[in-house]
Amino acid sequence: MGVTKEDVEAAVAAALSPTHLVVTDTSGGCGASYEIEVVSDKFEGKRLLERHRMVNTALAPHMAEIHAVSIKKALTPAQAQPQPEPAAADKEQA
Repeated sequence: MGVTKEDVEAAVAAALSPTHLVVTDTSGGCGASYEIEVVSDKFEGKRLLERHRMVNTALAPHMAEIHAVSIKKALTPAQAQPQPEPAAADKEQA
């Protein structure tokens, strides 16, 4: 069998010590295509392209068997925090 969801999770977790990680197998179960959402302190000070490279580097040992990886989110913990609604902020000021 190809790369499993658990393989992808383990590789990303080992490299990035994420505070949030969601890996979705979008291949229908054959392990050839994944979507990833990851939040990590290691992304601090890094541009989006650098963050994506970090995820791809973590997956390098598996990339020969993976057809596609879509990194949906690569955020710092601060960026992952819910932002207050503008209307809510206006109400607080009133």
